[in-house]
Amino acid sequence: TFDGEMILDVEPVFGYLHRGSEKLAEERTYTQVITLTDRLDYVSSMSNNLAYVLAVEKLTGINPPERAMYLRVLVAELQRIVSHLVATGFFLNDCGALATPLMYCFRERERILDLFELLCGARITLSYMRVGGIFQDAPEEFWDALNDLLGFMPGMLDEYETLITGNEILLSRTKDVGILSPDLAVNCSVSGPVLRASGVNWDLRKSDPYDVYDRMEFDVPIATGGDNYDRFWVRIQEIHQSIRIVKQCIEQIEPGPTRADVPLILRPPVGAEAYGRVEASKGELGFYLVSDGGISPYRCKVRSPSLINLTVTEHLLVGWKLADMIVTLGSLDINMGEVDR
Repeated sequence: TFDGEMILDVEPVFGYLHRGSEKLAEERTYTQVITLTDRLDYVSSMSNNLAYVLAVEKLTGINPPERAMYLRVLVAELQRIVSHLVATGFFLNDCGALATPLMYCFRERERILDLFELLCGARITLSYMRVGGIFQDAPEEFWDALNDLLGFMPGMLDEYETLITGNEILLSRTKDVGILSPDLAVNCSVSGPVLRASGVNWDLRKSDPYDVYDRMEFDVPIATGGDNYDRFWVRIQEIHQSIRIVKQCIEQIEPGPTRADVPLILRPPVGAEAYGRVEASKGELGFYLVSDGGISPYRCKVRSPSLINLTVTEHLLVGWKLADMIVTLGSLDINMGEVDR
């Protein structure tokens, strides 16, 4: 609701991309569900895969081999970089920097999608994770291409920051606009970069590490202003940290199997339940599963950060103008596939 260009009230209306993924999961085998997770946040397919297989592994008591856990962490961090590049490019587009920064971000994104194609033959909907490990080991050419990327990426990030972070128009559109206080962020269950931009130090990779994150050394970027600029800044800094994690995975990974010996058809115990969660690119992504002893989940519930992070829209937008709304929504980095599930 507007008075001229001033926002008086906001009511999000969902459901336009609803595909019923949670109910569809209850009609598929545990392995077949993996392909449904790709379509949630479709610029973070690896993270979606990982959260789901972690939940199934808790449900069944299956432990993946060490090499598989390293490769999972490595690709999850590459996926975080991809997601943050998309978020940054479109955010700058929303600010009025039409096309050029977005194409810069897509340039680096393409190189990582090429790596994913080497791993599993797909670029977007990947289905690379498996219960008890991964689909297949990385081929030799993957490592050469990855090292090329790691040598190329820091210079590109420096270029982004030189061109963007001191830009007068960007600063005027984002600084002190759409401020989210830490108390409100916590009370609204916000997570991910949006939460950390408000000064709350919470990252599941540190507070509840999974796979081999407890062996990784990295910093959690924290801002204090909670405005549109800080949410943008945190994502840029997280890309730097993701590169650190990927380099450590390369240094520490050892030869070995990439998948545990898992039955073709999984039948978790009757009444078993599990919640698997990861620090996805947009926040805490979790899968809650309940088993009735059959070959499909009796219940599947997704805790999607894009949906939860939208609970703050009224607090961020009321009192601002239409043009500010576009930028503020862009700073939240939501994905409608994950909102509607």
